[in-house]
Formats: sequence, C-alpha cells, structure tokens
Amino acid sequence: MKVSYHGHAVVKVEANGKTILFDPFISDNGNTDLNVDQVEPDVILLTHGHNDHVGDTFEIAERTKAQVVAPFELATYLGNKGLNAHPMHIGGGHEFDFGHVKFTQAFHGSAYTEEDGTIVYTGMPTGILLTIDGKTIFHAGDTGLFSDMKLIGERNDIDLAFLPIGDNFTMGPEDALTAAEWLQAKQVVPVHYNTFDLINQDGEGFASQVKPGTGRALQPGEVIEL
Repeated sequence: MKVSYHGHAVVKVEANGKTILFDPFISDNGNTDLNVDQVEPDVILLTHGHNDHVGDTFEIAERTKAQVVAPFELATYLGNKGLNAHPMHIGGGHEFDFGHVKFTQAFHGSAYTEEDGTIVYTGMPTGILLTIDGKTIFHAGDTGLFSDMKLIGERNDIDLAFLPIGDNFTMGPEDALTAAEWLQAKQVVPVHYNTFDLINQDGEGFASQVKPGTGRALQPGEVIEL
C-alpha cells in the first residue's frame, strides 16, 4: 500500500487496485505536486466543507466519476450538484469495496463558500478512519485538540495518523504532540501547515518531538509504504 502527502491536507492512498484521495485542494495549493487534470481517484474522502478541503472535488469527480464520501449535509450539497456522493456522519462506519470508512468527530467549522460569496452550511466537521488492506489510517481533518482522541487511540490500532499543526485555524504543534500521544499511532505525519503565511510551521521540528521513531514530515509527493 502506498500513502502519499501532497501539501496542505491532501493525502492519497493506493491499495487494492483503488486510488483514494482525501481533501483534494490542488489548483489553489502552492505546495502541491499534483495536477488537477491528471489525478484519477476512484474515491474522494472529504473531512468537511471548507473550500481548502473540498478543493477541486467538483472538477475531479465530474471528470473521473469518482465516488465522493462526505458528511451528510456536504454529501447532499454535492449530490444536488450532480456528483456521486455517499453520505455518512460522525460515529458511523461503512464497508465499501475499497475498504472500511468511519467518521469521527472534529472540533472546527464546516461551510462552503460559492463563487458569488454565498456561504452554504455543510454540517459538522469530521476526522476519518480508513481501514484498508489490514491497515488503519486516521486523517484528523481540521480540528483542535479534544480528549476523546484518547478513545480513538484506545479503540483503533492506527498505523498512520495525519494531524494538522498549522495553528490559528487548527491545532498548533504543541497540541498536536498531545494528540499524537493520545492516538498512539505507529507513524504520525503533520499536515495543514505552510500553505499560507498564517499557518507556517516547522514540520521537521514537530516530527522530531513525536515519540521517537514515529514522527515523519513528508515533502509533497513523498510516499510511505504500509
């Protein structure tokens, strides 16, 4: 299984002959190595409705016919726009042909801003547990630190966790270190930083402070083999 990071909160998983893309913010992402016209996901997983996470979902899903899995209100909005959207919600899990998806809570906001400035409410923000090929990947989405991360860590054998460290909008490095401790993931990768000046952070510095041997800061396009 190949898991790669592509700037901001964009993560790609390649396993079981499927390509799964988390939060495909590409065309307006100065830190990504991806080209929106060349990505070919079978599935898009969305943590919440902010534009820097929905990103290029419309263009990609219309071109590739990818299935979009998202929180209920966001999935309904996308479905009404003609996309193949599967609705889920916090605490719910579902077995897909590519693997098992479970949505967890996150503490953040969730609204999509349309081109005319209209703000569309898109439900609750989430984190996502993806279990595929016997491995579990946790994408925390955008969130602050919350104590139930201990429960998520206790109830799931997490092989790889992606945690935001940018601060201002999400956890900063200090809180993300606590999250990493509570989640007990075998590997921890920082995300949601250095895309904009307001969220500039030292990813390598964060990774060096995580439990020895578990922290790793990835460059856009870099791959972890699970």
